[in-house]
Amino acid sequence: MANILVMIPSGEVYDHDCVRWYNHSDIQGSINHYHNIGDAFVYDSSLKLLTYDRLDVVEIREFKQELVDRANAEYDYVFLRGSNYIHDSINWPAGTEKVLSKLRIPVIAFGVGAQAPATGKLELSEESKRIWRMFADKSTSIGVRGTYTAEVLWDLGIKNTRIVGCPTAFRNRDPELRIDLPALDSVRKVGITMRREVSRHYSPDVRTYLERHRDFVKDMSRRFDTVLMMQGEVEEKKLMWGTEEQKAEAWKQLHDSDWLKNWYFDEEMDELYRSRLWYSDVVSDYENLVRSKDLVLGYRLHGNLMALSNGTPSVYFSYDSRTAEFAETLAIPCHNVYSGKPFVLEEYWEQSRFEAFNRTYYARYRDMREFLDENYIPHRMPSPTARKAAERKAA
Repeated sequence: MANILVMIPSGEVYDHDCVRWYNHSDIQGSINHYHNIGDAFVYDSSLKLLTYDRLDVVEIREFKQELVDRANAEYDYVFLRGSNYIHDSINWPAGTEKVLSKLRIPVIAFGVGAQAPATGKLELSEESKRIWRMFADKSTSIGVRGTYTAEVLWDLGIKNTRIVGCPTAFRNRDPELRIDLPALDSVRKVGITMRREVSRHYSPDVRTYLERHRDFVKDMSRRFDTVLMMQGEVEEKKLMWGTEEQKAEAWKQLHDSDWLKNWYFDEEMDELYRSRLWYSDVVSDYENLVRSKDLVLGYRLHGNLMALSNGTPSVYFSYDSRTAEFAETLAIPCHNVYSGKPFVLEEYWEQSRFEAFNRTYYARYRDMREFLDENYIPHRMPSPTARKAAERKAA
């Protein structure tokens, strides 16, 4: 057991290792604020892998010597919640460098990723370069999302990386998790992970992205009983939970956007938005939802991964380096939005595609477990051998 600190948490913790958004019951208090609940998935999943007595937050917005002294005296290590921190526009909190320089306990980067621009090479700020070298110096290894992230850090002289994917993949601590496809004609309930926001900085063709997103959603919703799974977008929250005035305001904002008006919304999408939107500020609600579906697919890295980690088939749609890297890391069936080919579900509904995921998941589970072991982090990830022994004893 350990006393641990988290750097850059995402949500409040309850029942020891469960996460929900801050003041989640106060809908009006956060309805104007966009927060990506996928970040809370990663935080919640990280806690479910770790063994600890006490959890607190390390303050990096500003440096305070007394807080660093307390961290060094009372805690065993700090972990940086996994996210997309390695990109050219990140602004680290003002106290980050000074806090890292004064911490004498290990600082563990736990499933972090790099984001490539749509064109050109990723250029990090000098501050980011210094900070990542400090993370490397303060741990046995840095746990990274995939090969691209490892290569970016290698170019900085950081060689102590281990590819682990994301904690969300392993949140149920099952070393033998696998996806076995049912007959496609038995599929009825489908979750679609939505992402209407897109940036030219990371995705090369916004019109193609939005039009294909729209057509995919409509096609799946004609075939199946679908739910459109949002991840914290303000306008969608207002449409679900807002006052009549807020709903009207959200609808106007969505339809006043030239991109969305011209390339995304039409009468059919409008009706789907009226009848099938879904969102929650509580991670366990998402887990319960994906467990109830026959299939979850779409554009959200962590929404799809929550499904896979619970044994629900999922297909990724890649549109940037982040999603492509992650699909590669776990050999997840993946449709390239910019491939020029239409998405045909039948082409992905092949057990051989998911056997590649099953084999790779087993290896990545081992990698995540070894990452925690080599950093001397107490954890709750059983080895496959221990799992089988426990099952035989129980039987």
